[in-house]
Amino acid sequence: MRVFKRGRMWYLDYSFKGKRIKEVAAQSKKEAEAMLAARMKDIREQRFNLDILKEKEILFEDLCREFLAYSKTNKRSFRRDEISMEILKQTFGGRYLHRITTKMVEDYKAQRKVAFSHKMRRMLSPATVNRELACLKTMFNKAIEWKMTESNPVRKVKLLREPKGRLRYLTEEEANRLVECCADHLKPIVVTALNTGMRLGEILRLKWEEVDSENRIIYVVDSKNGEQRQIPMNNTLTETLQGVKLWRPSPWLFCKDNGRPYRNLTRSFRTAKRRAGIEDLHFHDLRHTFASWLVMRGVDLATVKELLGHKSMKMTLRYSHLSPKHKRLAVEVLDQNLVEVGPNLAQEESRAFVSR
Repeated sequence: MRVFKRGRMWYLDYSFKGKRIKEVAAQSKKEAEAMLAARMKDIREQRFNLDILKEKEILFEDLCREFLAYSKTNKRSFRRDEISMEILKQTFGGRYLHRITTKMVEDYKAQRKVAFSHKMRRMLSPATVNRELACLKTMFNKAIEWKMTESNPVRKVKLLREPKGRLRYLTEEEANRLVECCADHLKPIVVTALNTGMRLGEILRLKWEEVDSENRIIYVVDSKNGEQRQIPMNNTLTETLQGVKLWRPSPWLFCKDNGRPYRNLTRSFRTAKRRAGIEDLHFHDLRHTFASWLVMRGVDLATVKELLGHKSMKMTLRYSHLSPKHKRLAVEVLDQNLVEVGPNLAQEESRAFVSR
């Protein structure tokens, strides 16, 4: 019996009833030696069952393969899950599921918290680490459901504190300037975002059959949360979509000359921002703008929530920030009431003083 290292992992090498067993153990020699001692003790005390061991010998890579197939057909976050799993495999690859502990997950969180992304040229954000932990937690929940393991080591791991979301939204002047500086193919897409609050993915997947021009309604059937919603079309959006060229037989509303839908607008949107002289703006901020404009014009949050397609009011509150000008106008409406109430209060106080 012995322990040996292969790559990043230490393995156990021992015999049981004449059968040689090699078992992946840990990333440290000390931990592997402790596991080997425990295994030998179980064998001596006749508590070791090879059949049970085999049932539990499911590697993390096996779970990744099963979960990837599930995510591809059941989750909109398939691509995000795929990226997360490639990163997770760098730490948990080669381990059996039942050998992954909460301590290992905590160590992973601590390492990722201080990791530097050379691609983004900055430290990883807490949100990025949390998405990886969320993916890992969901994977283990599915593993339990699929009888691949018995417990979830991520269950008690707390997520990192994330900073509040961006509060960037455009002024009307900025929005008009941006639209004017958009390329012909980008302009109707930006106008749609500003007047519907739809996500970029929802807009690019929009089909003509989902636009009811007669009743002026857009049906969002392929949303992020999987729930359908209806968005009324105002005059600006109606006129804009009437000018969008119909590429037959393409079903897509916004598509290239070959009829295929756009997949990436990063370059054209960056060019439009540069021409408009607008900085610190993401395409998703157009959704912020839509919600903020509605709130600043007195639309109730419940209605904004329905239009944005949020499941909870908590998410809608992120978009309900108001401009200082709007707040000032809000309190100024009390001026008239205070002028009317002021003299009456003074008279009442005067009478009270005289009576005393």
